[in-house]
Formats: sequence, structure tokens, C-alpha cells
Amino acid sequence: MTKDYYAILGVDRKATKDDIKKAFRKLAQKHHPDKGGDENKFKEVTEAYSILSNERKRREYDSYGRTFAGGGAGASTGGFDPNQFSGAQGQGSPFGEFDFSDIFSGFSGFGDIFTGGEGASQVARGRDISIDIEISFKEAILGARRSMLIAKVSKCEECVGTGAKKGTKMKECSVCGGSGRMHETRNSIFGAFSAVRTCKECEGTGKIPTERCNVCSGHGVLRREEEISVSVPAGIDNGEMIRLPGQGEAVKNGTSGDLYVKVHVKPHPIFKKEGVNIVMDLPIKITDALLGSTVPVTLIDDKVLEIKIPQLSNAEETLRVRGKGVHAQGAQGDLLIRVTIALPKKISSRAKKAISELKEEGL
Repeated sequence: MTKDYYAILGVDRKATKDDIKKAFRKLAQKHHPDKGGDENKFKEVTEAYSILSNERKRREYDSYGRTFAGGGAGASTGGFDPNQFSGAQGQGSPFGEFDFSDIFSGFSGFGDIFTGGEGASQVARGRDISIDIEISFKEAILGARRSMLIAKVSKCEECVGTGAKKGTKMKECSVCGGSGRMHETRNSIFGAFSAVRTCKECEGTGKIPTERCNVCSGHGVLRREEEISVSVPAGIDNGEMIRLPGQGEAVKNGTSGDLYVKVHVKPHPIFKKEGVNIVMDLPIKITDALLGSTVPVTLIDDKVLEIKIPQLSNAEETLRVRGKGVHAQGAQGDLLIRVTIALPKKISSRAKKAISELKEEGL
């Protein structure tokens, strides 16, 4: 379920940056672990602020209920990245003048609350990405498979993401001594904190290549076009998102992010979807409405169905054809046919005479 970041901070959806900042500062001091607060609540309000204080992430959250800008290592599926607190203050930080690297990277007595303890090692995670596709109404009802080329950061096929030249060995990182972690003490507006960080040289692995891969220059990843196949399930709605785990951007020595596909369904000139039912209007002649008739109707799967129009059918009367709607996830909808009376643009003298006789009969 999507988190309501506005409710977490106790602000309105139209709240200004200053409103959000004030709400966060108050809650951060209240729930700070070193001040006896709730650690999980503290992380929750921090996550909410990391999204709502960033204009781009806030727009994505308001539009999709999540963000896609997680940025390389450590990016989370919700768009919240604990590693982003290690960025510099100012333009490079998603928080503007707040220097959260001093506040949240680690806590005395708690280890690193974002990695589960001082000895824990956080697995790097690639960035989530999103794309939009447009499909026909028929594809939305029956399901489809689409293939497309996407330019994204992918794992280097030469070194399989290690960054090392094929056939060479890895060696111990001289910066962290092979631990993959760096210990620091920093000051913040809340006081001094003991922080445990991932080593930037080896990216937390404790190993570095003796020779770098000559394809990716040791990065383990590179940007290239990759063909992605998307299975569109039958019965999908306009604006619905399809999640493809592991199909997002790759990161060295970590797991790939996810790909989110937003589906746009083109309107159909005849059919509409209402839940699991398909709805259409069927214009019939006055005589067919009075006397009854059988009318051929072409369905969304191009099959032709003979629809029986009962005698004395009223305008806007709905006929139900069971089992001819959406078939998806065990549900089986119906085809709903709304009968409309199609009046002629002009009538002959003979027709006028016949209608006059009907009028005399009280019809």
C-alpha cells in the first residue's frame, strides 16, 4: 500500500516547503532515537521529508503514488534512499540547506539504523525507472505482449558487473582494509554522532579489481539500449502500472532496480469498459424496436454475434450477453448493449401515412 507522506508529516497536500520543513523538524526532534524517540517513526518521517522536500520527487509521488528517481546505489522502491543523506549540503543534496549526512548516517548506540547495525552491509540497488506505452482498447481487453528498446544503465556483460578485467583477480581494498565500512564522527544540529558508512572506494565489497574492465572502465555498468518485453494482462485499465522486477537500472555489485510501465489505453469508437463489463450502444430502427428483430454485432475479438431485439424495446433499454465481457484473473464479465432508437433524417409520404395511422391507433 502506498504511504501517505503528507499524513505522516501532518501537513496538507498544498503545504509549502516551509510548512513541510517546520513539520519535519518538529517530528524529527520528537522521535529522534538518541532522545528516546521511536526509531521506526523517526525513519518514517525522514522518508516522508526526503520525498516531499524534493520538487521532482514530490511531483512523481503526487502523480504516481511513488517516485522513480532513486539514483544509483541504495535506491529504494519507494524513491527513498538512506544513502542520499551522505551527500553534500546544498545543491547536491535533495534537502537543500539541511545537512542530513551529519544527522542520519549513524547513531551512537544504534549503529547504522538504515542498514540494520554497525556490522551490517547494505546491498546497493539500481534506480527504478518508468516508461509509458499506448495500447489499443482491444489489447487492453484481450491482453498483449509488447517489445521495446529502452536506453538504461545495464550490467556490463564483459565483467558481469564486477568492474574487473576478465581473467584477473580482486584484491583487498586498501582504504577500508577489506571491511567495506568506514567509521566517522560528525557534528550536527542535534549534537555529535558516530556514523558508519559504506566505503566509497570498494562500494562496500571490501575488494577492488587488480585490473579494471576495459569495456566499462571498471564501473561494472554502462548505458546501452536493451530490448524489454512487457506482458500486458487482459482487462488492464487506463493509467494502470505494470511492475517488472529487476528490469530497472543496474548498479555495480548490487541488484537492479525495477521498471514501471504506465499503460495508456486508446479510446474505442464503439466499446467502453466498466469494471469487468464491456458496454456499447446499439442504434436500431423504430420498426425493429416495435416488432423485434435480430441484429448482427461484431465483438471486440472480431467475432460476430446475432443479438435478438425483443418486441416493444424501449430506448436506453440494456440487453445483457453473459460471458462476453472481460476475462481476467478469474473474473468473467458481460457485454451490456444499450439500445438506442435511430430516427430517420427524412421520411417518405408513404411512411408519413403509415405513421399517421399508427398515431390514430394510439402508438
